[in-house]
Amino acid sequence: MKPKLFILSALVCSVLFSCKENDKTVNEEKVVKIERKKPNNISYHFENTQKWLEKTANDSTQLHIVYAINRTDAPNLKKLDSIVVPNDTSEDLAYYLPFPLEVPYLKDISKIIFFSYPTQTFGAYEYGELIYTGPTNMGREKDKTPTGLFFSNWKAEETTSTFNDEWDLKWNFNIENKLGVGWHQYELPGYPASHSCLRLQESDAKKLYTWADEWVLQDDENVKVKGTPVIVFGAYPFGQPKPWYQLVSSPNSLEISKSDIEKETKPHITTILKEQKNRETVQGKK
Repeated sequence: MKPKLFILSALVCSVLFSCKENDKTVNEEKVVKIERKKPNNISYHFENTQKWLEKTANDSTQLHIVYAINRTDAPNLKKLDSIVVPNDTSEDLAYYLPFPLEVPYLKDISKIIFFSYPTQTFGAYEYGELIYTGPTNMGREKDKTPTGLFFSNWKAEETTSTFNDEWDLKWNFNIENKLGVGWHQYELPGYPASHSCLRLQESDAKKLYTWADEWVLQDDENVKVKGTPVIVFGAYPFGQPKPWYQLVSSPNSLEISKSDIEKETKPHITTILKEQKNRETVQGKK
């Protein structure tokens, strides 16, 4: 009996060890680590736009960062009289924008996107790790972007605006079907100017277009699987100076903390995880 008992115990231990190793592998797969280089100095100053462009016309790294800080794009930056410029533009864009690089509270959420109305930026996370971030221009004062929890629905590489059929929208991903709200590429003048949609630079719109999940329909009326959760939060100070102008005197003034993200996510966490589980279950059956 003793030899048999020993063999049985060994088998049990082997199975338990294997399960632990499998769990460890799964957990390790969830942890997405991005190596980023932090600038030695994060501070800002104002510069005359034309003079600055003359100095940096061929520096794509600096241009990319300054476009994002001023919530604009190449054609519209040229129209601005003055711009906010970092004193050190040598490193990763994420350090110049307000979303935290890691949020432990999001560790069980496979994908989620946040759009911050006050800072006019977005942050996309995988299991709590910031994957993408960049500028956005959201709804103007009389056509505000709705806030709250949404899910990415259908997408189209190019479509026509329901507001004006002369507007072509690239990399469009809908998040509110009835209202026609979604993110897409369109010009960024450097302030909330859309008719409730979430405007992005083309490179960002394309990344999120590829990265986020579409819904799966049961039929013409019912959704079988929802897409990636999207939380739009906060309020823009219309009628006041652009919030990022504060960076010159207070570099951390727009910072979004980990607790801020938790606060915005917590009321929706049950729904988010429920829909995520449903997606995993349905996909597992395919």
